[in-house]
Parts: sequence; structure tokens; C-alpha cells
Amino acid sequence: MTSDHTAHPRIDQAGFDFLNSLKENNNRDWFNAHKTAYQKELDHIEIFAEALLAQLSAHDLIETPSGKKSLYRIYRDTRFSNDKTPYKTYWSGSFKRATKYRRGGYYFHIQPGNSFVSGGFWGPVPQDLKRIRDDISFDATPLRKILNNKSFISTFKTLKGEQLKTAPKGFDTAHEAIDLLRYKQFLLVRPFSDEEVLSNHFLKEVSQTFQEMRPFFDYMSEVLTTDTNGQAG
Repeated sequence: MTSDHTAHPRIDQAGFDFLNSLKENNNRDWFNAHKTAYQKELDHIEIFAEALLAQLSAHDLIETPSGKKSLYRIYRDTRFSNDKTPYKTYWSGSFKRATKYRRGGYYFHIQPGNSFVSGGFWGPVPQDLKRIRDDISFDATPLRKILNNKSFISTFKTLKGEQLKTAPKGFDTAHEAIDLLRYKQFLLVRPFSDEEVLSNHFLKEVSQTFQEMRPFFDYMSEVLTTDTNGQAG
């Protein structure tokens, strides 16, 4: 942990170098021999995550108690995977919004050649998915207004996530909002190049990207936490 990282939280080339080396030597012997290097880079990521939480908390209420608590472990769960390599080759973390009235979550993923930040609804429970589809079916205008906003398009391009090939049960294939009704996941994703990740502006860009998700989150939160009369429930 260095004073430079504490004063100016950022991702540096050493973090990428460690991940690239781990990718080429994804075994316990190598990892144990390079535990000191791992701990050093983990400390830097924790500082970055703490700074990101501070920026995020300036414009949203977050339940995640610390940057350190936001991070996912580097150890892979290989029990049900054909890939038995023991370690992830990326840093990642997520922040949970506070109270049941703030829906959606924030995620960051730092990996050479595949860095991105995302947010939204990865696996809505059936009840939530039905409420979202019912609202879209009744009037898709509020959601389309968010998705067609210039700032949204420049940041995320389009809504992402798994979709049904046909209409969901109970909905007409000819519905004017069938393109939105087919979604099973509702995700906002912004990729970052390695150059962008390593720049001094990355922390600020991630925070601003999370802030750009808010209109979408506010819409979804209202749909999922109010009844047809607009009452909380």
C-alpha cells in the first residue's frame, strides 16, 4: 500500500501485469510463491474500491459497508465447472443500494482486455419480472424515454441482457413493446479500454457511469416498490 495510491486511487500497470502473469500460471504453486505481489495489488484495489464507494455515496445511498467488503474473492468455485483453474484473472466488486425501495446494483470488473462496469437486474425473481413486464405492457413510454436519452445512449448504447426468442407467456407477439417485453435481464454495461482503466480519470468515469444509471434505477424502483395506485408496497 503506497501513499500515492491512497492520495490518488487508480489502477496501475502493475495490477494488469499481475493478472496477466496469473493467467499464464493459474496454479496454486505459482500463486503461493507470489502471495506478496498478490497482497500488494489487492491492497491497491481495496483503496480504489474505497474511493469509488465514497464517490458513489455522494449521489446514492449504499448498503455495502466498505470498499473491501465490495470485492469478490479471487478464488474460483470449481465444484460445478469444467474449468478447474483455481483463480480468477480479474478484479471485481459490487455495491448494494440501501433499503428495499432502492432497486438495482452496481458492479465493476477490471481485467486486461475486458474491463467494464455494469448495473441493473441480473436475475429478477418471477414476481419482479411480472411487475416490470406489466408496467411496460401498460405504458412503455417512461422506459423508452430513458433508453432514448442521448446521455444514456452515449454511455451504454442500449439495454442489454438475455431475451426470450418469442413473447413471454400472457403477452401478444404483436405488442408494440414486444422488444422490451422479451427481456429476462435488464443490464446496463459500459466497457473500458485498458488505456482508459489505467488513466488518472478512471475512478471519476466509473462514478459518473454509475450515476448515469440512476434514471433507469429510479424507474425500476418505482415499478417494483409501488402498487397500481402508486402506494409503497
